[in-house]
Amino acid sequence: MASLPAASIPLGVPPAARPFTVNRVYAGTILAVHLLALLAFVPQFFSWIGFWVMVVGIHVFGQGITIGYHRLLTHRSFKTPPWVEHTLAILGICCLEDSPARWVAVHRIHHVHSDEQPDPHSPLVTFLWSHLGWLMVNNREAQSLGAIDTYAKDILRDPFYMRIEKRPWMLMWIGLAQVPVYFLAGAAIGWIGWGREAALPLALSLVVWGVFVRIVAVWHITWSVNSLSHMFGYRNYETGEGSRNNWLVALLTVGEGWHNNHHEDPSSASVQHRWWEIDISYYEIRLLEALGLAWDVVTPRHVRRRASAAKTA
Repeated sequence: MASLPAASIPLGVPPAARPFTVNRVYAGTILAVHLLALLAFVPQFFSWIGFWVMVVGIHVFGQGITIGYHRLLTHRSFKTPPWVEHTLAILGICCLEDSPARWVAVHRIHHVHSDEQPDPHSPLVTFLWSHLGWLMVNNREAQSLGAIDTYAKDILRDPFYMRIEKRPWMLMWIGLAQVPVYFLAGAAIGWIGWGREAALPLALSLVVWGVFVRIVAVWHITWSVNSLSHMFGYRNYETGEGSRNNWLVALLTVGEGWHNNHHEDPSSASVQHRWWEIDISYYEIRLLEALGLAWDVVTPRHVRRRASAAKTA
């Protein structure tokens, strides 16, 4: 495969990503879904139902990444029954952000080498690199089986995740299954609500807005944590890397944008360290706990210390 000349590669790029070679699977998927999402600009594909399905879907499926992939699988900040964990993982898979084990491995590498050269998506290269450029090229370490074995071995102890790694086509089928599900749901709603003529237009609207636009939105919201939250914002802690608390990213990600707080205490299920740093994702984890679907929820370090001091006293 052809590669770019060394002189054109920015400083700070991980050595394992040099020389640049295109990751055809990632780059092809990202390009194809973005092109399909452009159908949203065709008036015939718009409907308010499709729009609101997209808005709700950003939150529901996005929590498969935030609560599922990130806080549960990567940092083990709470425990939950296997069926709840696997449901969250499937929601994450539907966002087309790779398998659970590979996502976890990359994120743990990021924490070990945050804003250093081995960091897969450090903004020290460029903003565009940290946002999505790093996904477009092959990384011999972060995307390798060795990385999974080193950084995500605990994930593969679950036969569910091991099955997915051994059968990568499962990721494709889970992702593609969204299209007929949304199409049939839209057709049924259109037919029942407005007659047979409304079935096809609403079905196509739900596919374009509820699947393609929603996936692209979740991608950029997730990627903004890697880029914006390592470049712009304020810091509560000196963590030895460039993480920032970014209110805009926190709003879009329902909490993840309080990224400096997260780097200070990665094992915590909450990133709300000040009263105005609202963390809706943590509230939802607490809701799962109230329903008996989560336990051993890890509170922030300053809360744990306060509780320990009170107990000692």
